[in-house]
Amino acid sequence: MSDHITEIVVFSLLFLLVSVMGFVAARWQRAEHLESLDEWGLGGRGFGTWITWFLIGGDLYTAYTFVAIPALMFGAGAMGFYAMPYTVVVYPLVFVVVLRLWSVSQRHGLVTPADFVRVRHGSRLLALLVAITGIVATMPYIALQLVGIEAVLRTMGITGHWPIFAAFAILAAYTYHAGLRAPALIAFVKDILIYIVIIIAVLYIPPKLGGWGDIFAAADEKFAETPATGDGTLLNAGNQLQYVTLALGSAIALFLYPHMITGTLAARSRDTIKKNMAALPVYSVLLGLIALLGYMAIAAGITPLSGENGKPNANTVVPQLFDSQFPDWFAGVAYAAVGIGALVPAAIMSIGAANLFTRNIYREFFRPDADEATEAKVSKLVSLLVKVGAVLVIVSLDPQFSVDLQLIGGVLILQTLPAVGFGLYTRWFHRHGLVAGLLAGLLAGVVLLYNIPNPATGKEHFGGSAFPLSDFGLDTDVTMYAGLIALAVNIVVAAAGTLLARAGGAREGTDLTRPEDYFSDAQDKPSPVVEAPAEGTAGEGAARVP
Repeated sequence: MSDHITEIVVFSLLFLLVSVMGFVAARWQRAEHLESLDEWGLGGRGFGTWITWFLIGGDLYTAYTFVAIPALMFGAGAMGFYAMPYTVVVYPLVFVVVLRLWSVSQRHGLVTPADFVRVRHGSRLLALLVAITGIVATMPYIALQLVGIEAVLRTMGITGHWPIFAAFAILAAYTYHAGLRAPALIAFVKDILIYIVIIIAVLYIPPKLGGWGDIFAAADEKFAETPATGDGTLLNAGNQLQYVTLALGSAIALFLYPHMITGTLAARSRDTIKKNMAALPVYSVLLGLIALLGYMAIAAGITPLSGENGKPNANTVVPQLFDSQFPDWFAGVAYAAVGIGALVPAAIMSIGAANLFTRNIYREFFRPDADEATEAKVSKLVSLLVKVGAVLVIVSLDPQFSVDLQLIGGVLILQTLPAVGFGLYTRWFHRHGLVAGLLAGLLAGVVLLYNIPNPATGKEHFGGSAFPLSDFGLDTDVTMYAGLIALAVNIVVAAAGTLLARAGGAREGTDLTRPEDYFSDAQDKPSPVVEAPAEGTAGEGAARVP
């Protein structure tokens, strides 16, 4: 008989509640039908300020926030606080990029970032590469959500993979049924639960542990005894550059992820996005408090439970902290908050990745005559397969900290910046140069990640995202976020490729956008379909606007 019956009952009831809400969501803000990507994948592009606030908040603040960051604080110390400047920097960047992307997508009926690349740069190949990169980069991020749910279940004494499969089967079912409306509705419950749990945690737990002074003293003592595990409560000299580049790289990567773009394209207007970018930093305050749960776990004497590999699983420290400090019933509420906090973003991520496949691979290369209903059906099916891919990521990767699942994905998605982010402002880069740069950046990123070892498990490859500059022959202990190194390679190759392409007289792709498209807030219907000329004819590369 489990010692966590109360927690299991409370967790199950709240999980059942959000599951029912997920299926009911198909009737919420009901459209005539969900048989189009606009309706199923973007909620009809009609979400107002409050819905968008909860949706994007639920989209961005995930199991990465509630499990992985405190686990990093517990295991490595001050490096975990990189998430604070990262989430401060990201919102001004969103203002710079996403508003323009929303406008041009609204005018042309674009659903994915690869749609924009197709229309802006007139290159099927470049759009294909952006789509594949987005799908692959999203897999580790969804996997991180699985890790969060698994940590909660393991703390409640539920082992094995079947509960995770069951949870994701339910998630897959209501996502298939209701599309983006499901996570948008559930996000209300998720965010409210998270706020309640964290506010109570920071008011209730520290006095039980002797106050904040004792909590930080315990963290100092732990890291002084085992300095090899991390920085301590202050960064060491070797990790300061990693801290800065990780925060900056993560901020840039965030607005390039398919799920971030999906959440913002569902907004009703530019004004809705502006209001949200001004209000969403409230979550950053919450994030700082969540990160401190890692130090509270140290002060509470929490020992991580063993994972499937028999090694300590730091992801369990926050659930164990709740178990040791809260009454059973409220621990169940806290577990549900973490579990639901993983399901909401996982749903949005799977929808964003599925839309990329359907619009930019299936329709572009296999069924150019596919109608809206067929597109929606394919996206629904692919959203199921994406979740299976996330499970395979967990099996194949074993990074030192679970947060590295997200950071590894960030290294990949960063490489779409020149095509998507720069493309919103300039057409200087030639499409052939952008293809060469993207391929070079991806190759560099994978090589760098492959050569990063995991000291915790003894594995020599894919152990994280902190690349030691000593591997470049430098006499230093400094590390740097691999994503920015790969991005630098990408930009240099893209610029050189652009110059070579123009010097060789390579034909430019046709840009179907107009300057005013990037500032429009009109609720016009999408522009009519424009067929691309066949390859090799005049106007080669002109995009077919979906």
